[in-house]
Amino acid sequence: MKERIEVPRTTLDFYKYEENGLTFYEYNAIGCQPPEPMVNTLAGLSLLKSKNDRLVGYFFHEPFPLYSRIPLTIEHEAKELENGDFKIIFKLAE
Repeated sequence: MKERIEVPRTTLDFYKYEENGLTFYEYNAIGCQPPEPMVNTLAGLSLLKSKNDRLVGYFFHEPFPLYSRIPLTIEHEAKELENGDFKIIFKLAE
């Protein structure tokens, strides 16, 4: 079950849930205009505190400008969805 959580310095709703021993923090930036997706993502990265944490963002395109702003301690995986939107999963680097 997804639980809405407060994340400082964000303008989008963030949700927390657990699945397969991992903790997911999720937000949807599909309807947003720059710089809102980047601002929310960078603030949301502060939620990643252990190797079992994941930040999941949904975007209307792959957010290439965002990737250069992510700290080197964070890895990401992009998946294009059937409808053309993108799901990006962020985690602490191994």
